[in-house]
Amino acid sequence: MTSTLQTSSAPGSLPQRPLNVAVLGATGAVGQELLALLAERQFPVAELVLLASPRSAGQTLEWNGRQLTIQPVSAEAFDGIDLVLASAGGSVSRQWAPVAAAAGAVVIDNSSAFRLDPTVPLVVPEVNPEAAFAHHGIIANPNCTTILMTLALAPLAVRRPLRRIVVSTYQSASGAGARAMDELRDLSRTVLDGGEPQSEVLPHSLAFNLFLHNSPLQESGYCEEELKMLHETRKIMGLPELRVSATCVRVPVLRAHSEALNIEFTEPFPVDEARALLAVAPGVELIEDFGANRFPMPTDVTGRDPVAVGRIRQDLSEPNALELWLCGDQIRKGAALNAIQIAELLLDPARAASAAAAGSAAPIGASA
Repeated sequence: MTSTLQTSSAPGSLPQRPLNVAVLGATGAVGQELLALLAERQFPVAELVLLASPRSAGQTLEWNGRQLTIQPVSAEAFDGIDLVLASAGGSVSRQWAPVAAAAGAVVIDNSSAFRLDPTVPLVVPEVNPEAAFAHHGIIANPNCTTILMTLALAPLAVRRPLRRIVVSTYQSASGAGARAMDELRDLSRTVLDGGEPQSEVLPHSLAFNLFLHNSPLQESGYCEEELKMLHETRKIMGLPELRVSATCVRVPVLRAHSEALNIEFTEPFPVDEARALLAVAPGVELIEDFGANRFPMPTDVTGRDPVAVGRIRQDLSEPNALELWLCGDQIRKGAALNAIQIAELLLDPARAASAAAAGSAAPIGASA
């Protein structure tokens, strides 16, 4: 699997030609979305290789009018591959991402395996695009809730420095994968039929229910998901001392996460100014109608790219703080779309040259 077409020599960029692309974890919910987005966005694919666990090997998937056979992941599978889009879990990524990178591929990994590795960029293209070009073969895709939150924070932080973020999340079943989505559908029918729901995928039934996020609890009393939001936001925004407190909740929504943000700045931030900034921010859609009490809902963003933001208001308890609400498709912008956008960045030679000239990106907004 080789190509003799012209390639780009810009540091960190991908070859400027149709690419040999591998999707690792092709059968999962995010893997399926990656395949759909590669076709929808007309990503320059020369050859597409689908990789998954041995139990899925031999199955076929249709992509762009072609039937492709899923292959078991192996070292040989990465021969000649330019780009690996990985969404198969942390243990799989830890095993195979370094192998793929050593074979010459750029790996964009959707697991938590490398997000806090100081040598691996953690990238949201609308927030810290230049960081992507500082990779050494692996780029980390952030956690879904962090991606959605930083899209709303970044345009505000450029105008006034951040001091503290308090966030509560309302996370859909899609965050736990396709099987959790299926279970929510099935158990909702069970409840409606008068039965007793028994969950097998999640620790509790989500049908007409909600529960605090099921990731492992840490000694601090925060769960792993909540600490991801703390540490990843600091890294993406270049603010290692930023104060972030998160409470993450799993809710009975099939797809798309929601978040309530309290954002404290170092000085007052007029609501109208914040609203104007968010209305034109890349990747953000403003949905606000105070008269009708109409603000973003998961159904507004399901299957769509933008993160919907609304109900921007002054915090009545703190003159330097604003409140806002957002919703974003967890599978799309919260995972697959962000990964594809990172790859598209690496295909932009002008951006690569700019990143090389600028060096490491400066912090977006300094805390005080």
